[in-house]
Amino acid sequence: MKINRGFLVGSILSLLLACSARDSEVRPDHDDPNRPVTIGFSVATDTFIIERWNKDIKIFTSAAGELGAEVIMQMSAGGTQAQIDQIRYLLGQNIDVLVILPHDTDLLAGVVRLANDQRIPVLAYDRLIQGVPLSAYISFDNEEVGRLFGQALTAEVPRGNYLIVNGSVRDNNSYLVNSGLYEVIQPRIDAGDIEIVDEIWLEAWSSDEAAERIREVLQRTTDIDAISAANDQVANAAIQLLAERRLAGQVAVVGQDADLLSSQRVVEGLQLMTVYKPIQLLASRAAEVAVGLARGAMPTPDRMVDNGSGTDIPYFMEAPRAVFSWNMDETIIRDGFHSADDVYRTVTGQN
Repeated sequence: MKINRGFLVGSILSLLLACSARDSEVRPDHDDPNRPVTIGFSVATDTFIIERWNKDIKIFTSAAGELGAEVIMQMSAGGTQAQIDQIRYLLGQNIDVLVILPHDTDLLAGVVRLANDQRIPVLAYDRLIQGVPLSAYISFDNEEVGRLFGQALTAEVPRGNYLIVNGSVRDNNSYLVNSGLYEVIQPRIDAGDIEIVDEIWLEAWSSDEAAERIREVLQRTTDIDAISAANDQVANAAIQLLAERRLAGQVAVVGQDADLLSSQRVVEGLQLMTVYKPIQLLASRAAEVAVGLARGAMPTPDRMVDNGSGTDIPYFMEAPRAVFSWNMDETIIRDGFHSADDVYRTVTGQN
């Protein structure tokens, strides 16, 4: 039988090209467990101004680098639409995994679907994106944050008038913290021991908005014994307004994030408690999860969580801690989150 050499060579080339095309359609996630990884990280800038996010980003980037990953960081400048635009940009940068700290947890579903269509794993950082399948979610136990608020306040003020200032209505964490808070205080409300003088929901994580809304309450009444503040910036706004009325230190105030100013106010006695979140653990673990997703070897999650997408999301969860003046040294300072010199700088006679 005579073989047409031209036909044979052409057939072999066609077969090789077809195989190459099929291979190019598959992301190289599983090819080499040690290959370099490119992570796209999208952060909303209205949250970036908060002290803790600076720490998260630095720790995440450093930990990712130690794992052989490069991080392309993008920070939006105009809310949700700006973040959507920056995520679209990142999706065009040949990234292996996308990490998102969302501005609005409800409005990013569309752009996340684009990542899913490109088979790029998506990790929601600290805030759970709603209504769309995600590869993973990592955060602190936000309901526990609320419970810590309630436990600290009810121990200090078992009976009295409470003001509740919740976080952004666009952030699912705000509702989780609120749920944990009410889990503790609702029985005392039902018993008549606690009265809620007002409950505020903020449009955004804005200390200016919080100050304006709290001022409106204080203009109506200063008969307030306790304030549950959504975070330390909100707590700082409340304490400043209380100070103007010579009530600072007389009203029990709690917040979260262990900002330096709030840590100082805790040891000064102006803020009852701040919730410390070991960001070193969260951000380092997030980098590990992100690199694992890119290489097809995600670590085992702590639990699964529902985000309304019809698909349970792997949830990596870290535990928060309540910090008072009496355990400041063994938590925030011991972990190197703030130095003793900085925390006690405003307290005469302590170091």
